[in-house]
Amino acid sequence: MNPALWYALVGAGLVGIGLHGLILTPNLLRKIIALNIMGNGTFLVLVSLSKRLPEFAHPDPVPQAMVLTGVVVAVSATALALALLCRY
Repeated sequence: MNPALWYALVGAGLVGIGLHGLILTPNLLRKIIALNIMGNGTFLVLVSLSKRLPEFAHPDPVPQAMVLTGVVVAVSATALALALLCRY
C-alpha cells in the first residue's frame, strides 16, 4: 500500500473518532477536543492528497499551504473556544 493512502485512512479514522466524540459527549471541553481531532484528521487527509502521481518528484504545494493556514486558524479558534468556556 501507498504511504499516502495510509495517511488518508488514518485521517479518515481521526475524523470518525472526532465526530463520535462530538456527537456523544455532553461536556463542552471534550467537544472542543473532538473538534481538534477532526481538524487534525482533515489536515492529514489534505497532506496525503498533496502527493500527486508517482512520476512527479515534488508534491503539490497548494494543499500544504492550506494545511499550514488551517493549523493557524485552528489554534486561534481553539484559544477562543477555551476562553469562552472559561467565562461560561
